[in-house]
Amino acid sequence: MHMKLSEMRQLLVDRDIQLTKSLGQTFLHDANVLQKIAAAGELKKTDSVLEIGPGLGPLTELLLAQSGHVLAIEKDKRLVDFLSDHYKGESHLKLLHADALDYLRDHSQDWSAWKMISNLPYSVASPILVELAQMTAAPERIVATLQLEVVNRIVARPGTGDYGLLTLLLQMRYKPVEYFKIPASCFFPLPDVESATVTLIRHPAPLFEPGLQPTFEKVVRRGFSQRRKMMFKLLKGDWQEPMLQEAFALTSIDRTIRAERVSLDQFVALTKVLHASRAQSAHPPA
Repeated sequence: MHMKLSEMRQLLVDRDIQLTKSLGQTFLHDANVLQKIAAAGELKKTDSVLEIGPGLGPLTELLLAQSGHVLAIEKDKRLVDFLSDHYKGESHLKLLHADALDYLRDHSQDWSAWKMISNLPYSVASPILVELAQMTAAPERIVATLQLEVVNRIVARPGTGDYGLLTLLLQMRYKPVEYFKIPASCFFPLPDVESATVTLIRHPAPLFEPGLQPTFEKVVRRGFSQRRKMMFKLLKGDWQEPMLQEAFALTSIDRTIRAERVSLDQFVALTKVLHASRAQSAHPPA
């Protein structure tokens, strides 16, 4: 039974819940949009779903109806208490009172068969997505409602102003397949920012071995540390020039290029060459 906006308002009054702006507490109440988000998850009754920031549970309700198990993590104790009462006896729901980012960092778990479908707290949305993408056993699908500005960065292509660190840290693990905008009127209270829901599908096979991830992240972070500078010059902070010259030549990357014009595939190729050459220099032939 969908919770109407009037019921949502009344519930907050009855339970004396003042929403906290710093937690990004703004609740999605539009039934059609909620259905569209759940549909993007392509859920089956065998699926396990991670929901971060369930709030008053309007999306939780749909996830429970369409999947086999939901783990919902909520930071606000008042909302946890409400959800515990509201879903009392619901055996397919596990409700956790925790900071989701801390939980993900502290609990190593195999999420590879899971789907993450959430209207994320905007204040921590990017770190949560990066944390999930960096896991070896990352969820197979992510459907996340975020600030439109963040979604634009996630789906960005090389050569555009939105393309950068966040783009690559997520696209190394996920392919963005679609996104749709959500009008501010679908939320209560009205958010100050534009919103959108993006769907990310994990790559069928990793783009590189897990051991290369630190090198990839170092290349990307260093490359975007000063957007207006040539990437080759910036990478000299971590690699010796002869090694870089050889790596750029082997990967056919122009030495005058800026990071914002380097594609994901080129970053992956450069990572592999730099990782191999560093390993070689650490263990020179006898």
